[in-house]
Amino acid sequence: MIRPFSSLGLLDRVFPILFPGVLFLLLNGCASVSYYSQLASGQLQLLRAREPVEQVIADPGRDATLRAHLAQSQKARTFASEHLHLPDNQSYRLYADIGRPFVVWNVFATTEFSLSPQNHCFPIAGCVAYRGYYNQSAARGEAAIQRLQGMDVSIGGVEAYSTLGWFNDPILNSMMGWGDERLATLIFHELAHQRFYVKDDTEFNESFATFVEQEGTRQWRAFCGLPPDSDSRLKQRDQFIGLVLETRSRLETLYAQPLSAEQMRARKTAEFERLRREYRIMRDGQWGGDKRYDAWVNAPLNNARLLPFGLYDQWVPAFAALFRRVDGDWQTFYREVEKLGDLPTVERKAALKALAQS
Repeated sequence: MIRPFSSLGLLDRVFPILFPGVLFLLLNGCASVSYYSQLASGQLQLLRAREPVEQVIADPGRDATLRAHLAQSQKARTFASEHLHLPDNQSYRLYADIGRPFVVWNVFATTEFSLSPQNHCFPIAGCVAYRGYYNQSAARGEAAIQRLQGMDVSIGGVEAYSTLGWFNDPILNSMMGWGDERLATLIFHELAHQRFYVKDDTEFNESFATFVEQEGTRQWRAFCGLPPDSDSRLKQRDQFIGLVLETRSRLETLYAQPLSAEQMRARKTAEFERLRREYRIMRDGQWGGDKRYDAWVNAPLNNARLLPFGLYDQWVPAFAALFRRVDGDWQTFYREVEKLGDLPTVERKAALKALAQS
């Protein structure tokens, strides 16, 4: 049963739980005070901005396009719980306009010759491979500091995130720009994080949510009577991701070699040029010149820019294989995912690798 929404009741219930942990963290130096203060104030701003979607839809004074998108979103939200067996709560039945294009900006960082992310650990979410900022200028400031320390750094804007069920997460204005289907996929992805989450394993969590997003979207299109998504577009996406992951693999091999910093730097640059060259060959030879990934490829490349690909896509084939193994039964699939999540890290990765190769 869906609980009735009460913003004040939610704040009264949750913040007394969260603030002791936040205050403890605030005692660990000025940097912690600044960082965790912006996390707390950013989340509080988001909570205060929420309003029930049904009220927005029913208000003739609100933007008609917004109301139409929200109406479609609620169909996808119901589908998520009834057909994908994702949590049935008030998340994504609320709306919040936060007045900016992204809810947070994530800062990824690695050392110059490594693809291991600089992890950051938090009381609730555990350790993750990035640091999030509600203010873009603050994210840029953090990135500048990291670069001065010789790190490879990348900043990525985030349309939505999950509080893992601690709060009723709203649909944000930052989620509205890419059309109804993209909004549905974001809802599926973020609810998957609420459905199951393993502390300290970003690759597992994001790959799981990405698979639920992709398979959920395929089923959503069928439910709506739409044709399957363009095979060519999906093939291009998979080929591009494969190209980036191959580059990651070659760089990992390179960084394990006993080379001087100058040699390593020159060969690292050569690998990124190879990525650009192979992309252009693929784009012009197989995609008919489709330039959808040009902006990403032509921007400055470094280790940190490759991190989201490994985080979000590494184990998607494994979860796809597991879904096939259980004949597409969502409830059984989630039970098997939970079993994987309960395994020690080394055993979990071995099991995922075996699934991906099956």
